[in-house]
Amino acid sequence: MFLGQYQHSLDDKGRLTIPSAFRDALGEGAFISRGFDRNIMVMTAAYFQQVYERLTAMSITEQNARQLRRLLLASAFQVDVDKAGRVLLPQNLRQYLNLENDAVLVGQGEYFEIWTPTEWATQMAAIDDAEANAQRFSALNLGG
Repeated sequence: MFLGQYQHSLDDKGRLTIPSAFRDALGEGAFISRGFDRNIMVMTAAYFQQVYERLTAMSITEQNARQLRRLLLASAFQVDVDKAGRVLLPQNLRQYLNLENDAVLVGQGEYFEIWTPTEWATQMAAIDDAEANAQRFSALNLGG
């Protein structure tokens, strides 16, 4: 399970060190893809397979299904964790995020996200709005 947040720097070749807490969960490799909020999603092979199966079960005659497939699959890459615990982020995904030096890795349970520090700060500002959260999350019935 991917939990917590970490900040790491990319090296000059575009490799990002994966925190040891996340590295063990990735096992033999991972799949990365554009996320939904100007971020990158990093998924285990097993979780990516689940996502893939759900995507391919959707009708290609549905426009939203086609767009979701394009969003996730056209930008997806299989990556390996090297002996130093790094993954090479493809150039097009680094450009999509405007990711140059520092990155924030954020656990999301089944996967983790990669953000620029600026974009993550924007997300945190929205998350820190207690009044908005009360309205936003009330329908989720988390209280039981």
